Amino acid sequence: MSSARLHDRIGRKTVPRFFLLRPFGRRNMNDIAVKSEYTPEDLLTMPDGYRYELVDGTLVERHRGWLAGVIGTELLFRICNFNHQHKLGWVNQGGDGSYQPFPGKRLVRKPDVSFVRFGRFPGERPPSGHALLAPDLAVEVVSPNDLYEEVDRKIEEYVRAGVRLIWVISPQTHTVRVYRLNGSSTSLREDGELDGEDVLPGFRCPVGELFPAEPDDGDSPAA
Repeated sequence: MSSARLHDRIGRKTVPRFFLLRPFGRRNMNDIAVKSEYTPEDLLTMPDGYRYELVDGTLVERHRGWLAGVIGTELLFRICNFNHQHKLGWVNQGGDGSYQPFPGKRLVRKPDVSFVRFGRFPGERPPSGHALLAPDLAVEVVSPNDLYEEVDRKIEEYVRAGVRLIWVISPQTHTVRVYRLNGSSTSLREDGELDGEDVLPGFRCPVGELFPAEPDDGDSPAA
C-alpha cells in the first residue's frame, strides 16, 4: 500500500480527543501498522506530525482550542514585534517549534510559543528537524482538556533541560505562572505584567491584554 493511501485511511479514522493518546493502531490493528513506541524521527516523517508531542515514545495530541490559540497568537505577535526591533534571537510557535532537549530520549516538546537566543544554534542556523536543545523561553497556554499532571511534568522537564524562563498561561483564571531556572516562581493576575527579564530584556506585556475582552451588550450583533 502506498504511503498516500495509508495516510488517507488513517485520516478517516476518528481518534478520541484524549490529551494522552494511545499509539496509532491500537484501536484497529487490522487497518494500520502497529507501533508500541515512536521515535523523534518518526514524528518528523509523519504527515500530521505537527499535531503531536512525543512522551516516552507515545504520541500526545496538542489540541489548544480556539481561546488558547487566540491567547497564544496574541503573545506570539507581541514577542515577534519586540524581537524584530531588537534582533535577539529566534521565535517559533506550537507545531513548528519542536525541541528534543534530552537527545537519545523519546521525548519531543512543542511549546505554544518559544524563543531561542542568537548564538545557540550550530552555525547560527535553525535546524530543519527538532532542536537538540532547550529554548530560553517556553510558553504553555493551558487548554480545558490538559491534565494538570501533564502540565506539571512539562514544567519539570523544562527546568531540568535548562529553560531559563517559563510562562504558563491559564485562560480560565486569567493568570500567568512564571517559573525560572533558579527555582523561583511568581503568579501574575490581570493587573500584573509579563517581564522578559534577562531572556528578552526590555520586553513587557500587561497580562490583562492577553485575554480577549468580554463584549458589551451593545457590541453583540443584532439577531
